Amino acid sequence: MKKILFVVLFLSITIVACTAKHKAISEDKPKLESDTIKIANSDIEYEVIIIDAGFSSWFNTFAKSRNYYSQSYLEARNRVWVQEWNRRAMLPMQYNSMLYEMQIDYQNNINYGYEVNYMLYHYLVYFQLTNKQSLGGFVARL
Repeated sequence: MKKILFVVLFLSITIVACTAKHKAISEDKPKLESDTIKIANSDIEYEVIIIDAGFSSWFNTFAKSRNYYSQSYLEARNRVWVQEWNRRAMLPMQYNSMLYEMQIDYQNNINYGYEVNYMLYHYLVYFQLTNKQSLGGFVARL
Protein backbone atom coordinates (compact mmCIF):
# COMPACT_ATOMS: atom_id res chain seq x y z
CA MET A 1 0.00 0.00 0.00
CA LYS A 2 1.43 3.38 -1.01
CA LYS A 3 1.57 6.27 1.40
CA ILE A 4 1.24 9.93 0.46
CA LEU A 5 2.91 12.89 2.12
CA PHE A 6 0.16 15.50 1.80
CA VAL A 7 0.34 19.28 2.20
CA VAL A 8 -3.05 21.02 2.32
CA LEU A 9 -3.90 24.67 1.63
CA PHE A 10 -2.93 26.78 4.63
CA LEU A 11 0.10 24.61 5.06
CA SER A 12 -1.16 21.35 6.53
CA ILE A 13 0.81 18.14 6.04
CA THR A 14 0.09 14.45 6.70
CA ILE A 15 0.82 11.02 5.27
CA VAL A 16 -2.22 8.98 4.21
CA ALA A 17 -2.72 5.63 2.53
CA CYS A 18 -3.09 5.44 -1.23
CA THR A 19 -3.49 2.67 -3.74
CA ALA A 20 -2.89 4.55 -6.99
CA LYS A 21 0.46 4.33 -8.76
CA HIS A 22 2.22 7.58 -9.60
CA LYS A 23 4.84 8.31 -12.19
CA ALA A 24 8.28 9.55 -11.10
CA ILE A 25 9.44 12.89 -12.43
CA SER A 26 12.88 12.54 -13.97
CA GLU A 27 13.83 16.12 -14.82
CA ASP A 28 16.56 17.88 -12.84
CA LYS A 29 14.04 20.40 -11.58
CA PRO A 30 10.40 19.76 -12.32
CA LYS A 31 8.41 22.78 -13.46
CA LEU A 32 5.26 23.05 -11.41
CA GLU A 33 2.21 24.36 -13.24
CA SER A 34 -0.64 23.63 -10.86
CA ASP A 35 -1.76 24.49 -7.35
CA THR A 36 -1.69 20.74 -6.68
CA ILE A 37 1.78 19.26 -6.96
CA LYS A 38 2.47 15.53 -6.85
CA ILE A 39 5.94 14.06 -6.88
CA ALA A 40 6.81 10.43 -6.38
CA ASN A 41 9.54 7.91 -6.84
CA SER A 42 8.48 4.52 -8.18
CA ASP A 43 11.21 2.85 -6.10
CA ILE A 44 9.60 3.91 -2.80
CA GLU A 45 6.13 3.89 -1.29
CA TYR A 46 5.84 7.59 -0.46
CA GLU A 47 5.07 10.72 -2.37
CA VAL A 48 4.46 14.39 -1.67
CA ILE A 49 1.23 16.17 -2.57
CA ILE A 50 1.25 19.91 -2.01
CA ILE A 51 -1.82 22.10 -2.40
CA ASP A 52 -0.86 25.73 -1.95
CA ALA A 53 -1.57 28.47 -4.48
CA GLY A 54 1.76 30.27 -4.01
CA PHE A 55 4.11 27.32 -3.85
CA SER A 56 4.21 26.50 -7.59
CA SER A 57 5.40 29.92 -8.69
CA TRP A 58 7.83 30.17 -5.76
CA PHE A 59 9.23 26.72 -6.53
CA ASN A 60 9.66 27.49 -10.24
CA THR A 61 11.51 30.69 -9.38
CA PHE A 62 13.65 29.80 -6.37
CA ALA A 63 14.03 26.05 -5.80
CA LYS A 64 17.45 24.52 -6.24
CA SER A 65 17.73 21.86 -8.91
CA ARG A 66 17.43 18.21 -8.04
CA ASN A 67 20.64 16.76 -6.58
CA TYR A 68 21.88 20.20 -5.51
CA TYR A 69 21.51 18.92 -1.94
CA SER A 70 22.28 15.43 -0.72
CA GLN A 71 19.49 13.29 0.67
CA SER A 72 21.11 13.31 4.11
CA TYR A 73 21.18 17.13 4.06
CA LEU A 74 17.48 17.26 3.20
CA GLU A 75 16.58 14.64 5.81
CA ALA A 76 18.48 16.44 8.57
CA ARG A 77 16.61 19.68 7.96
CA ASN A 78 13.25 18.00 7.42
CA ARG A 79 13.56 16.10 10.72
CA VAL A 80 14.20 19.26 12.74
CA TRP A 81 11.62 21.39 10.95
CA VAL A 82 8.91 18.72 11.02
CA GLN A 83 9.47 18.14 14.74
CA GLU A 84 8.96 21.85 15.42
CA TRP A 85 5.98 21.98 13.05
CA ASN A 86 4.35 19.13 14.97
CA ARG A 87 5.02 20.81 18.31
CA ARG A 88 3.30 23.96 17.05
CA ALA A 89 0.39 21.99 15.60
CA MET A 90 -0.23 20.56 19.09
CA LEU A 91 -0.35 24.08 20.59
CA PRO A 92 -3.09 25.88 18.61
CA MET A 93 -3.63 28.47 21.35
CA GLN A 94 0.03 29.49 21.19
CA TYR A 95 0.63 29.27 17.42
CA ASN A 96 -1.58 30.24 14.51
CA SER A 97 -3.81 27.23 13.95
CA MET A 98 -4.38 28.36 10.34
CA LEU A 99 -0.67 27.79 9.66
CA TYR A 100 -0.28 24.56 11.62
CA GLU A 101 -3.58 22.80 11.03
CA MET A 102 -2.33 19.25 11.51
CA GLN A 103 0.81 17.29 12.26
CA ILE A 104 3.23 15.83 9.74
CA ASP A 105 3.75 12.09 10.01
CA TYR A 106 7.44 12.10 9.10
CA GLN A 107 9.25 9.26 10.83
CA ASN A 108 13.03 9.28 11.22
CA ASN A 109 13.36 5.53 10.69
CA ILE A 110 11.71 5.53 7.25
CA ASN A 111 13.67 6.21 4.08
CA TYR A 112 11.26 8.38 2.09
CA GLY A 113 13.73 8.69 -0.77
CA TYR A 114 15.17 11.75 -2.43
CA GLU A 115 12.03 13.01 -4.18
CA VAL A 116 9.86 13.19 -1.06
CA ASN A 117 12.61 14.84 0.98
CA TYR A 118 13.37 17.27 -1.87
CA MET A 119 9.79 18.51 -2.14
CA LEU A 120 9.17 18.57 1.61
CA TYR A 121 12.39 20.53 2.16
CA HIS A 122 11.50 23.12 -0.47
CA TYR A 123 7.97 23.42 0.86
CA LEU A 124 9.24 23.98 4.41
CA VAL A 125 11.69 26.63 3.16
CA TYR A 126 8.85 28.30 1.23
CA PHE A 127 6.58 28.12 4.29
CA GLN A 128 9.15 29.71 6.58
CA LEU A 129 10.14 32.48 4.17
CA THR A 130 6.65 33.46 3.05
CA ASN A 131 5.06 33.27 6.51
CA LYS A 132 8.01 34.76 8.39
CA GLN A 133 8.22 31.68 10.59
CA SER A 134 11.35 30.00 11.90
CA LEU A 135 11.03 26.30 12.59
CA GLY A 136 14.43 26.38 14.29
CA GLY A 137 17.59 24.35 14.05
CA PHE A 138 18.58 25.58 10.61
CA VAL A 139 17.97 28.92 8.92
CA ALA A 140 15.63 28.57 5.95
CA ARG A 141 17.40 30.09 2.98
CA LEU A 142 17.81 29.54 -0.70
